Amino acid sequence: MKNTIKSAFFCYILLQISIFTSFGYDYFEPSEEEWESASATYTKEANGSIITEGACGYGDLHKVTYGRYGTGLSTILFNKGSSCGACYEIRCVDHVRWCQPGSPSVFVTVTDFCPPNYGLSSDYGGWCNFPRRHFEMSEASFTEIAAKSADIVPVQYRRVGCERDGGMKFTVAGYANFYQVLITNVGLDGEVTAVKIKGSRTGWIPMARNWGQLWHCNIDLKGQSLSFEVTTSSGKSVTSYNVAPANWHFGQTFEGKQIYNF
Repeated sequence: MKNTIKSAFFCYILLQISIFTSFGYDYFEPSEEEWESASATYTKEANGSIITEGACGYGDLHKVTYGRYGTGLSTILFNKGSSCGACYEIRCVDHVRWCQPGSPSVFVTVTDFCPPNYGLSSDYGGWCNFPRRHFEMSEASFTEIAAKSADIVPVQYRRVGCERDGGMKFTVAGYANFYQVLITNVGLDGEVTAVKIKGSRTGWIPMARNWGQLWHCNIDLKGQSLSFEVTTSSGKSVTSYNVAPANWHFGQTFEGKQIYNF
């Protein structure tokens, strides 16, 4: 009797996994990735936050809620902008003087590129020179893991899932036959790898990466309601239908579905 119950329970678990997979939800657990070694510094901005636009095209980072916890990446980690929007957990290690007691960690979002400086040694000032792995953090996030007086500290980092409030945000810009959209507040793995747009009088149109998380296409979409299909680096896609009404204007921001809302 016990064996029969165990067999039935095992079959039930397999059925649930099968159902979950059939809907296209691969189990994504980036927080279980192994810790890797890097270094970190910080940049001084107002209120300890990064407010400059950065190489990901997000604009005022406080408006997209990344300001205090935005970070720049060195070349090898930035990956030509495809890492924009990704989330990392970082902790200071192996330095009794500079690391905060207990080596607490902080969660950051990639918002910028830390350019190399080959006029300086990679061990002295050229922190972002290839192939160094380096994070240029905000002062606010840096001081959660290390002393403010520290120049550069050794850290460990790992990819984690992005926790976001609300849906993905689509900010439209452009002119005439040039249409551009900035995508922010992306959950799950955070990195957008492909975007399609659909007007109420068109089929689905692939968009090209302009730079960072700015995507564009050469078509006139004025007077049409807009839908978006967004794919992230884990291969998951989510479609937000009729996000922008037919009377949308450049400069407006609209909210769609979230990638982790099953």
